[in-house]
Amino acid sequence: MTRLETPDPELQNSFLEMRNITKSFPGVRALDGVSLALRPGEIHALVGENGAGKSTLMKVLGGVYPHPQYGGEIFISGTEQKFSSVRDAEKAGIAVIYQELSLVREMTVGENIFLGREPRRFGVIRWEELYRRARELLLDLNLQIDPHVAIRSLGIGQQQLVEIAKALSHNASILVLDEPTAALTDSEVETLFVILNKLRDRGVGMIYISHKLNEVLRISDQISVLRDGKTVGTNPTSAWTEPRIIASMVGREVGDIFPVMDHEQGEVVFAVENFSVSDPVITGKKLVDNVSFSVKRGEVLGIAGLMGAGRSDLLMAIFGAHAGRVSGEIQLGGRRIQIRNPADAIRQGIGFVTEDRKRFGLVLDQTILNNMTLAGLRRISGRFVTSVDAESAAGEQAMKELRVKANSVFTISGTLSGGNQQKVVLAKWLLTNPRVLFLDEPTRGIDVGAKQEIYAQINKLARSGLALVLVSSELPEVLGLSDRVLVLHEGRVTGEFSREVATPEQVMACATGHVNRGGLGAPIDQGAVAQARVGRERSL
Repeated sequence: MTRLETPDPELQNSFLEMRNITKSFPGVRALDGVSLALRPGEIHALVGENGAGKSTLMKVLGGVYPHPQYGGEIFISGTEQKFSSVRDAEKAGIAVIYQELSLVREMTVGENIFLGREPRRFGVIRWEELYRRARELLLDLNLQIDPHVAIRSLGIGQQQLVEIAKALSHNASILVLDEPTAALTDSEVETLFVILNKLRDRGVGMIYISHKLNEVLRISDQISVLRDGKTVGTNPTSAWTEPRIIASMVGREVGDIFPVMDHEQGEVVFAVENFSVSDPVITGKKLVDNVSFSVKRGEVLGIAGLMGAGRSDLLMAIFGAHAGRVSGEIQLGGRRIQIRNPADAIRQGIGFVTEDRKRFGLVLDQTILNNMTLAGLRRISGRFVTSVDAESAAGEQAMKELRVKANSVFTISGTLSGGNQQKVVLAKWLLTNPRVLFLDEPTRGIDVGAKQEIYAQINKLARSGLALVLVSSELPEVLGLSDRVLVLHEGRVTGEFSREVATPEQVMACATGHVNRGGLGAPIDQGAVAQARVGRERSL
């Protein structure tokens, strides 16, 4: 390691400096001279479109791409570092928390925190000391989590916080958080921010990667924007606005992010009556309780609600993919249908862009073409013998229409950015020629540019006469895309609003349990609306 002899005058107080970092893959230059500096007790946000180079840069910092697989220099407290492994980066005080958590579900919280570093004596693990240290670490972060419980018993929000505790158990002075709030509720986000502010006060430097620009503007001290593997701007947060960040990310000014929903509605295509879903684990508990709804040709029906409201359970059960007991009636085109499994749903003309694209939407080690034609190959190519030419033509056409950025349809899907992966999932279901399309969190974890393209595609599909059911945790997305909004709370319908009268406060009031008893668009208790407004303002 060498000492940094001539530091940048503006970065004299930085204890992390990445200089002119370059990284290439076959045919792609992922990073092109990127520089980033971090000071003690600073939260430095890193934003950019999917594929801009954010994750690649952090993998360089975290030792995933060891030296000399990249170009440029990394300095910590003035000393140059050349990491040959993740462990080298950890020894230097760097901890990276990726969006896909690395916890072992069957092990306890304490075991996960000290996995591979258990306190031992004569080779024997000292369990009492392990759990004592884990408890002290959790309490120090104000986390009321029992270190003896298994990870599988915790919600995703608590698991995210355990991951942070695990990172800090390494005595990390530099903490990288990649989309830390993607699956968190508003209250869990507040808990996370309290912890991050506490760490900031202690002098821990943090790099915060997120597509949620309102959170970035709220929590960070500095913001750097990457585009096409290059740094296009670094400024104090006070100098940024959301429109300016978006313009820097996509290279152009972006107006209203949601398209004008200019489609005409026809007859009812799909309907569900008195639909209930039982919890497969807890006897007697209903995840969905007596829900009824319908959706018309050319209509976008939005389903809103807080995490745990039963939105995804409802769609999974209708599609025949839920483990819990299901009751109720499903109608398609005015006739009752039976769906016992996803294959039945596909044959009936129902498509489903699932919430977790990597787990349920894609075969990551297969090509774009194989993924796109996975559900509709019989329709595309024939029943008995696969026509390679017909399959390739359909895939290339879908890739062109959805503007998937890749070298060819034979590119491996796992190498694509999140936004392009989502387009491949959408193409897969469109190639089945569905009559109804379920969209569960269709823009989760993708950047604003890709979001706009997905929004435009949703509008195009509705104009073509497709019936769409949209679930999203982002309330502006539900309100901006839906013709009608159905609100769930604890598995039950608590409100229904037309596009013209739906407001964030009304929807949030219903999502927290205040029932709109007056029917479509009827006003609800104004005290509940005021309470919901205060809650939203506190979360912003």
